[in-house]
Amino acid sequence: MSTEQDQPAPILDAQEVQEAARQCTWACTEPGNWLRADGSDDVLAAALSAVREHEREGYVQRLEVFAEQHRARLEELLQRYGPGSRPASHGRYMLVGQPESLIVCERMESAPFLLRSRWGLEYVLLDDLEFAWGPRIRTSR
Repeated sequence: MSTEQDQPAPILDAQEVQEAARQCTWACTEPGNWLRADGSDDVLAAALSAVREHEREGYVQRLEVFAEQHRARLEELLQRYGPGSRPASHGRYMLVGQPESLIVCERMESAPFLLRSRWGLEYVLLDDLEFAWGPRIRTSR
């Protein structure tokens, strides 16, 4: 007799999640405003590594709901810290200019300590986005 625990956790399709993030964020700004940085795939991998097994099924829909619930906040984030903003002109807040930032923000709200523990990239990127997003729990110093 098989139980739920015996079944493998669903695998996240990184391209599907990334495409959903692009669609959600493009609803908040013009696609031409998004940056495609060399490290976008690394950011995506770091953010998705913080999606727990029990959250994988239906994660794309969860991300879409998150984007809709936080639409005004995302728009403000893009306006204040995104491409073309004064802080961005100083070379900071690079993640705000990438669609993957939506996934990182969702993880900041859902699993902030797991995200930080699995980040594996320059912490200044995460710290900047955390400051700009203003999550309910801050994990940076």
